[in-house]
Amino acid sequence: MKIAVFASGNGSNFQALVDYFKKNQLSATIDWLFCDQPEAYVLQRAKKTGTAFTSFSPKEFASKSEYEQAILEELDNRGIDLIVLAGYMRIVGEDLLAVYENKMINIHPSLLPDFPGLHGIRDAFEAGVDETGVTVHYIDRGVDTGPIIRQEKVTIEKEDTLATLEEKIHQIEHRIFPEVIANLVNMGDVK
Repeated sequence: MKIAVFASGNGSNFQALVDYFKKNQLSATIDWLFCDQPEAYVLQRAKKTGTAFTSFSPKEFASKSEYEQAILEELDNRGIDLIVLAGYMRIVGEDLLAVYENKMINIHPSLLPDFPGLHGIRDAFEAGVDETGVTVHYIDRGVDTGPIIRQEKVTIEKEDTLATLEEKIHQIEHRIFPEVIANLVNMGDVK
């Protein structure tokens, strides 16, 4: 199985996936990274790991549909079977969903359905809740509404700051995301 990772920023989840796949010698491979931010650090990570990558911005296209058609062409040329969103900060549109429905997985930094959207960690912290967590789920036509694959809770301690909470969340993400992807691949559970 060939996997593409979509990311928009630092790429720590991308790195965790690459490291896990290399260490565990899985039957699936991370064949391509797509990034919508040409200056994002994740591109440096891809270079260092020898992962093929492409980066272009939606601003380069007349419409979201044209942008996603360009991505689909790359996916098709590479024979990609599964898309893994690892900090990809865009809402997936109808063009990608039409081809990769039930073949796109996302990681989100909250216990969905609580705190969906761009700022899950901050929103949970500012809401003053006792716990939050990490959710791995399939992508559907909503925002962070797809079927949940796995969740793990994180306690928010009184002494936590937003920065310490972010670190706790990232530690959980880096552990469970590769495990979930590997389990789905090994069990053939990609829908």
